[in-house]
Amino acid sequence: MNVDVLKAISDESRLRILNVLMRGKLCVCEIEEVLEISQSNVSRHLNKLKTAKIIKMTKEAQWSYYEIHEDFIRNHQYLYLYLKHSFEHDKSLKKDMHNLVDLKANAKCVSLKIEK
Repeated sequence: MNVDVLKAISDESRLRILNVLMRGKLCVCEIEEVLEISQSNVSRHLNKLKTAKIIKMTKEAQWSYYEIHEDFIRNHQYLYLYLKHSFEHDKSLKKDMHNLVDLKANAKCVSLKIEK
């Protein structure tokens, strides 16, 4: 087990980010709105997760999208499954999931409006 991975997931905000990214690829503005935290805070946490190779970033036009890195899922399968299971049963994360569903339904983010 890589110590950097464990350090990266030892923060509540980063766990919340992983929770929403397990539902699919999101841009920074979507994560910011779903979690109701500042863009600079989101970016700092995303950078730590990316450095630990838990997530990856792809660019599409002017937007940066983040998603769970397939190498992380493959190399840390038990941890990934544990986190996924834990997130599904964590009542404190339900608000984030409600916000994500609302965001997708209302296409509040500029990048979502263009994808439609």
